[in-house]
Amino acid sequence: MYRLFQWILLLLWLMVLPLLADEQTEADKHKDWVRANYSKFEYRIPMRDGTQLFTTVYRPNWSREKFPIVLMRTPYSAGPYGASHYRGLLGPYPEFDKEGFIFCFQDVRGRFMSEGQFDNMRSHGQVVNESTDTFDTIDWLVKNVPRNNGKVGQWGISYPGLYT
Repeated sequence: MYRLFQWILLLLWLMVLPLLADEQTEADKHKDWVRANYSKFEYRIPMRDGTQLFTTVYRPNWSREKFPIVLMRTPYSAGPYGASHYRGLLGPYPEFDKEGFIFCFQDVRGRFMSEGQFDNMRSHGQVVNESTDTFDTIDWLVKNVPRNNGKVGQWGISYPGLYT
């Protein structure tokens, strides 16, 4: 009798499993929404010393208006890399993605796709530091990313919060 019960449970599980596999998660749905509503660009932004920092830009494609830029500089990866690979979430919450921002993610100096030497807690007394890299990045973004309105905000928690 116990053996029969096990077989019935196994059959029920095998019938339900395909239904579960087809169900798309909320995160996957939002990633599809981002892909449908944003264009992704990848740049190597030159700093004042010639070092190039890898930056990913997501620009809304639902309107021709101008949008503010939201920048996150990070040592943890600006990926996923490749123009056809999209993040599932651009802002800190899904609601931000629908508000109308140009989102930028940058690998800091010496990390992942960026050139240079990573220096944990780089001193502000150096000729190039996190402040000059941020200034050079913002200057380049405002001058080169189409349809920005000239306003730039920065966000981050943990180490990216230090850069903010």
